[in-house]
Amino acid sequence: MTGGEALIESLKKEGVDVLFGYPGGVVIPIFDVLYNTKGIDLILTRHEQGAVHAAEGYARSSGKVGVALVTSGPGATNTITGIADAKLDSVPLVVISGQVRSSIIGTDAFQEADVLGITRSICKHNYLVRDVKDVPRVIKEAFYIARTGRPGPVSVDIPVDISNAHLDKYVYPDTVDLPGYKPTLKGNPRQIEKLAEAIANAKRPMLYAGGGIISSGASTELLKVMEKGNLPTVITLMGLGTVPHGHPLFLGMPGMHGTVAANYAIMQCDLLIGVGVRFDDRVTGNLQTFAKHAKIAHIDVDPAEISKNVNAHIPIVGDAKTVLSELLDVMKARETDEWNAKVNGWKKEHVLHYNQKMDDEIHPQYVIERASELASDDAIVTTEVGQHQMFTALYYKHKKARSFISSGGLGTMGFGFPAAMGAAVANPDKLVMVVAGDGSLQMNMQELTTCALNNIGVKIILLNNMYLGMVRQWQEFFWNKNYSKTCLKQDSSCPRNCKGPGAHCRKVYLPDFVKLSEACGVPAMRTADPKEVDKILKEGFAVKGPVLMEFMTKQTENVYPMVPAGKSIDEILMGDK
Repeated sequence: MTGGEALIESLKKEGVDVLFGYPGGVVIPIFDVLYNTKGIDLILTRHEQGAVHAAEGYARSSGKVGVALVTSGPGATNTITGIADAKLDSVPLVVISGQVRSSIIGTDAFQEADVLGITRSICKHNYLVRDVKDVPRVIKEAFYIARTGRPGPVSVDIPVDISNAHLDKYVYPDTVDLPGYKPTLKGNPRQIEKLAEAIANAKRPMLYAGGGIISSGASTELLKVMEKGNLPTVITLMGLGTVPHGHPLFLGMPGMHGTVAANYAIMQCDLLIGVGVRFDDRVTGNLQTFAKHAKIAHIDVDPAEISKNVNAHIPIVGDAKTVLSELLDVMKARETDEWNAKVNGWKKEHVLHYNQKMDDEIHPQYVIERASELASDDAIVTTEVGQHQMFTALYYKHKKARSFISSGGLGTMGFGFPAAMGAAVANPDKLVMVVAGDGSLQMNMQELTTCALNNIGVKIILLNNMYLGMVRQWQEFFWNKNYSKTCLKQDSSCPRNCKGPGAHCRKVYLPDFVKLSEACGVPAMRTADPKEVDKILKEGFAVKGPVLMEFMTKQTENVYPMVPAGKSIDEILMGDK
């Protein structure tokens, strides 16, 4: 068989049934094989960035490895944002790119790019296939690396002469032998016993869990540890859904836009147990004050993360599911006490709030709350990036793991819509929605056509405030309301030094998302009336295929709580407080 045939056969061996991608000259030999291949479908996206984000959504909602296939040069470089996003959020991907002929690599040939060099710092591992005999081994290794240990993206670059070359004997490996890559799954028993002892002796212990819980499938184990230890628990943006929203021990999301109870608890606990988290800056705020009274325990499959940002007094390298199971066996049950009463007091005192009843404009929080109430329990929600992302994290009632998908580490505008597309492909029987802002949706809105042609039933909830809302919020708080280039309807008639919505604002829709969506084959509806929110959502959720629901929201609404960058996470802005 040819190298192209060996590639597709290897993908079938890995259980791949769908790819996202875009063809080009040097991948024609591979696409030609796909033309007659049964059992693998390639969804033709309208941009390579959309293809990788769709593969991310597919992977994060299903637990499988997502796969993208693109051509060389600009095709490959268009995947870079998606690969970097997947690296920071630990998403298992294999991104396959074509490359120019081996003999002309390095000559600045037409549509040549050094994919190996470009992707080295943003993926877990990368390959340039130099011999057709290596194709099966490379694919086997790529999938193994992507899905094991701390998951991540792997880049595989295949020159066109390798795709066309003939392989005398195709054998797909049964095993992988990578001497330098042996992820540690079982935790050190002594360290686990030390943690159990620390929990027993602590006066104010708590759990801080993140996306690693989802990657390892450890939601059940986390709940058991929480409940046995009576441990107040905070969940990061990447881990939302691992603990049901209404669980009495759940304090919410911590950090810059975290709940008051979550942040206060971190700042006053005496034992903080981090599981599958990175202690990233959006959670910790000022590192000098973060959890300053606490002994830190850190459980993570990636040893490089432990003590990277916050020094761990009890470091445990291992898979979250395995370590939590081992901890359950040795830890003692803990009764409800004054600490539990104190954090519950914070929960009751500092409730998230906004006032839709007092306003005739639609509040974005209201749309999200109503969507959460009207959606099925197994619905999947993705987000773009900005204010609407934080509103969804705070106000949507997350119930299950792999049901909330958002760009965390890279904060990628344009992620949410194609990610929802990938999630809908992986879960055709579930309600899949994306909460988007008018700025983010314009980043990859060409995928409307992809959804229409493939009948991918993504429900787009567009919160249109005609601003780049999060940047505008920072300009309001910290830059004297100098709204420099954050108004998305600003034109030549607007005052140069605009300080916000006023009489000069034109009542126009640019773009007109309803017309644009309909032009791409996706039905759309719009409202600016709070009384019509439920009606629009119900009608939209009932549509069999894709649909766009646009809600014209309050332009100057801000996300609260908010901790200013670099401040201690208990220095919280609460609107009027």
